[in-house]
Amino acid sequence: MDSILVKGGAELSGEIPIAGAKNTCLKLMCASLLSEDPLTLTNVPRLSDVRTLTTLLQSLGCEVAFAQNGGVMMISAADLTSHEAHYDIVRKMRASFNVLGPLMGRDGRAVVSLPGGCAIGARKVDFHIAGLEAMGAKVDLKDGYVHASAPQGLRGAEIEFPFASVGATENVMCAAVRAKGTTVIKNAAREPDTVALADCLIAMGADIEGAGSSEMVIRGVDALRGATHPVITDRIELGTYMIAPAIAGGEVELLGGERHLVASLADKLEGIGVEVTQTNRGLKVARKNGRVAAVDVTTAPFPGFPTDLQAQMMSLLCTADGVSHLEETIFENRFMHAPELIRMGADITVSGGTATVRGVERMRGAPVMATDLRASVSLILAGLAAEGETLVSRVYHLDRGYERLEEKLSNVGALVERVAA
Repeated sequence: MDSILVKGGAELSGEIPIAGAKNTCLKLMCASLLSEDPLTLTNVPRLSDVRTLTTLLQSLGCEVAFAQNGGVMMISAADLTSHEAHYDIVRKMRASFNVLGPLMGRDGRAVVSLPGGCAIGARKVDFHIAGLEAMGAKVDLKDGYVHASAPQGLRGAEIEFPFASVGATENVMCAAVRAKGTTVIKNAAREPDTVALADCLIAMGADIEGAGSSEMVIRGVDALRGATHPVITDRIELGTYMIAPAIAGGEVELLGGERHLVASLADKLEGIGVEVTQTNRGLKVARKNGRVAAVDVTTAPFPGFPTDLQAQMMSLLCTADGVSHLEETIFENRFMHAPELIRMGADITVSGGTATVRGVERMRGAPVMATDLRASVSLILAGLAAEGETLVSRVYHLDRGYERLEEKLSNVGALVERVAA
């Protein structure tokens, strides 16, 4: 099992190209099931999660082809041979569960394993199921699988989520685009990934209004056509690399970065002494004058602070001047990186959903273990600012969400290398 070795102390300088958004790409891949015509995606990130979902789509009968060294993907769901998403694939990645809505929208039947992925909380699917039931689906849970059917097809409904769930919004939206009548989703997720999915569905012929707001109106159509659609910039990769020069010092330009994707993070960074500048090529981030200041952070649905950047932000605040508080409101059990940061000399106390971080002047390199995708990269970031060497093990999580991370960081001066098992 590979590890990542980080030697701290090097300031960063240069530019990093930001890849296509993993979460967007996975949901667009699922949306291909809604049409008998091919869907072509461009700016596809080269990640293990993309390969995992490719395997799942192929198991359903889709044909998948790649071009331009994997950056372009063509999916044809013309002849589905199965409507069952098996546990051995879905357990590896939660996003696989988002084949449920497209399968129900297209054919009114699906058998999908309950999802897996990073161990960061229960991440229930109640809202997904309730939404489909409101549209007339019969849903049973048996032996770890969701068995859903609507022999007469789905019908439009008014659905209000108790919480703005991204996955549930996207699953219900995909089901609704081919349902009979009009579906209204209230308290809908507003994430850029959700808007990008709606844009792709519209390009395929769907009738959707209100994407990016808390209320969406979807008028069902009989069929969707094929399309060619780009994957948007990955805002979590962008945010991760914005934090890198804030931790290590120096100046980095993030090619393709757009402030509106990470406005909540940009505001926090500027408030603690980091420069964030929009350029005609992306975002330039610089920290040149000593330690950053402490700050309080609360995760929230978009446009709030992303839960997927909480671990990285904690690493930055470990060396801030003062006491910071990070409140996690999206997923329970998402502070598993804290004990590993403490091994590196951080002063962190966790109580329920809040972590109190008392900044220290310097962290120390140590052997640490990654527990999930975002924790993996947070430990690498911490290593950039630590004295000595940090060895991060169990980085198989990392390859699920970051394309060529060691290469991108090395190209801007970081001393980072992959160590084969």
